[in-house]
Amino acid sequence: MISLEKCELCPRRCGVNRHESAGFCGAGDKARVALVSLHPWEEPCLTGAKGAGTVFFSYCNLRCCYCQNHEISHEGKGQEVTDERLAEIFLEQQQRGAATLDLVTPTHYVPQIIHALDLARAKGFSLPVVYNSGAYDSVETIMSLRGYVDIFLPDLKYVDEVSAAEYSQAADYFEQAALAIRKMVEIAGPVQFAADGRMTRGVLIRHLVLPGHRHESMRALDWLWQEFGDTVQLSLMNQYTPMYRAAEHKGMNRRLTTFEYESVVDHAVELGITHCYVQEGQTASERFVPDFDGRGVRS
Repeated sequence: MISLEKCELCPRRCGVNRHESAGFCGAGDKARVALVSLHPWEEPCLTGAKGAGTVFFSYCNLRCCYCQNHEISHEGKGQEVTDERLAEIFLEQQQRGAATLDLVTPTHYVPQIIHALDLARAKGFSLPVVYNSGAYDSVETIMSLRGYVDIFLPDLKYVDEVSAAEYSQAADYFEQAALAIRKMVEIAGPVQFAADGRMTRGVLIRHLVLPGHRHESMRALDWLWQEFGDTVQLSLMNQYTPMYRAAEHKGMNRRLTTFEYESVVDHAVELGITHCYVQEGQTASERFVPDFDGRGVRS
């Protein structure tokens, strides 16, 4: 049973009463939202003709030094909303023609999201729900989403403890993310696509290749292939942009080289992976970072 009274929504298991104080993530007992938008830059199977219906939540249980969304994830920029208003936001995204409801960084607000989805469904909400997280989720939290989430979209960041500790302040990241992703695959099952290419169910796992860490990325692919084969969809990203506090960490104040990224893609091919998106062109740019101006949050 997940609750806000003794919060254990993520592996940090702070145990705080969120009605009285915040834990590591910074979140209280009401969801805080920074932006509601139709987002065209998600994977093609999530965006459709008009875009994914993103709801960007404020705060985060990770402290990634290179986070592009640091003003909302670390600094908490956004506006608190009731569960009733959150349900209205979900319905408004459906009315705008969104292909999916894309819940971005939702881990610390799962109880509020579940309540809001119940309220929205009672009023006709029917979009596929995407749970877009950093994969640092407790198994119990993922289990609570059975029947609510159609597509899990975890971002598998690291397999090395040293990387996870230095860049995201989560030394146990891979151990916990592996458990969470296994549970996501168990709940959602193999990937399913509609005739028009839209993903309707399953797990889409992102991995951002970091500068100087191509061999770690290859080990991440080894693990994913051994665990799941082609039953999941992968997305290999080359869009690392040295932002926020990246310059404070050796080797992180530069973009990825073509060789680094292509060597990881080649490794995916050698393994036999076929369900995998790759990125081409100039994707490493601050222009792809949304303007978190509060659009769509208030009615």
